[in-house]
Amino acid sequence: MTTPHLDSAQDIDLSRVHLIGIGGAGMSGVARILLARGKTVTGSDAKDSRTLLPLRAVGATIAVGHAAENLELSGELPTVVVTSFAAIPQDNPELVRAREEGIPVIRRSDLLGELLEGSTQVLIAGTHGKTSTTSMSVVAMQAAGMDPSFAIGGQLNKAGTNAHHGTGEVFIAEADESDASLLRYKPNVAVVTNVEPDHLDFFKTPEAYFQVFDDFAGRITPNGKLVVCLNDPHAAELGERSVRKGIKTVGYGTADAVQAHPEVPAMATVVDSQVVAEGTRATINIDGQEVSVILQIPGDHMVLNGAAALLAGYLVGGDVDKLVEGLSDFSGVRRRFEFHGAIEGGKFNGAAIYDDYAHHPTEVTAVLSAARTRVKAAGKGRVIVAFQPHLYSRTMEFQKEFAEALSLADAAVVLEIYGAREQPVDGVSSEIITDAMTIPVVYEPNFSAVPERIAEIAGPNDIVLTMGAGSVTMLAPEILDQLQNN
Repeated sequence: MTTPHLDSAQDIDLSRVHLIGIGGAGMSGVARILLARGKTVTGSDAKDSRTLLPLRAVGATIAVGHAAENLELSGELPTVVVTSFAAIPQDNPELVRAREEGIPVIRRSDLLGELLEGSTQVLIAGTHGKTSTTSMSVVAMQAAGMDPSFAIGGQLNKAGTNAHHGTGEVFIAEADESDASLLRYKPNVAVVTNVEPDHLDFFKTPEAYFQVFDDFAGRITPNGKLVVCLNDPHAAELGERSVRKGIKTVGYGTADAVQAHPEVPAMATVVDSQVVAEGTRATINIDGQEVSVILQIPGDHMVLNGAAALLAGYLVGGDVDKLVEGLSDFSGVRRRFEFHGAIEGGKFNGAAIYDDYAHHPTEVTAVLSAARTRVKAAGKGRVIVAFQPHLYSRTMEFQKEFAEALSLADAAVVLEIYGAREQPVDGVSSEIITDAMTIPVVYEPNFSAVPERIAEIAGPNDIVLTMGAGSVTMLAPEILDQLQNN
């Protein structure tokens, strides 16, 4: 169940690159790097967005809407067209014309593979936590003076960007497994944060999904290393299989997890972690050196992501103390427990609004657990979530798990399913989740009514989370206004 991928350059000419869907998180990042390298970049997107403005400012020519003539935005036809096979239909007029003109059409992962050539490649893979771990690695290595190039699936809060063409030898990027495109890369360091069945609309079976990570491990360079999280059962099993195959493999995790998997040599052990006023204080042993780091983003999963980031930086030559300084300065990524504001005074005094991209039951569990830890530490307030399921296939596959995960909140509003690339399924709605939940929950199919529903539920000092991979993020500021003005 692997998608064909380009194994080497194969004469790809990057002098004039046209990107269909250039406003997407991944596409805009590679566009930024191409522009920094002096390439001619054109593109199109279905609608205008705040992502397109900075790209235009640094030289990209971008059309809003898709049309065959967009291939001539630079004054001549592009040398290559880049698309997402999942998001862009085959009858897209720009794709149709590219085929008619004989212009090579490649995936974003193929383009990223080309951009990675010649660098020390650090690839972050896993079902969950890729963006956060990649972002932590970037900030840590920047603080260590390494100026890495990077391409991530979110926008760093501090840097305000999702990609950068650095002067250093290291290139850090996410390795997306959703369509097996991570098999395009040849990493020097490959981090696998966790492995849990997902994207079964593509892979069909959990076994096929697991296999793609084994194949990815097999692409690591001869002197490279696989880094696995020993707290995750399937990632640990991947590490054990890789050790037996002769792949250089190291692990990270809590002391208990390290002890449970002696077959994988541990190079980063979380000795202790505790919630403090500034966030989470973690003590981590990196290859014999014990360091203390303050993480501003809550959650045990973030501590493990931080350990992975430190280890990745260490393996490519970063100074541990400087890496720790950078990690302590990490203020997060857009849509990863992103703070939108707090209410001052009135009925909802002290309530805080956050937004998160979590769209898989394990991610929902991690984020709500982190929110509950923060509420417990404060000694007041509750956790309220407005959740929008993403994809009909995922909702049907994990309906029971979603119900259990969301029940970690004190109360919830569940929106209708965000179909994205999928068509509605007869008889399937978010009620297959809400009917199985064990907390007070409102099923609200009217998107615009959600802020009012939240105001009916929330109280002072509550943490209110908008959560999901779709349009629910638009509601965070509206909920903030609703509570502030109620």
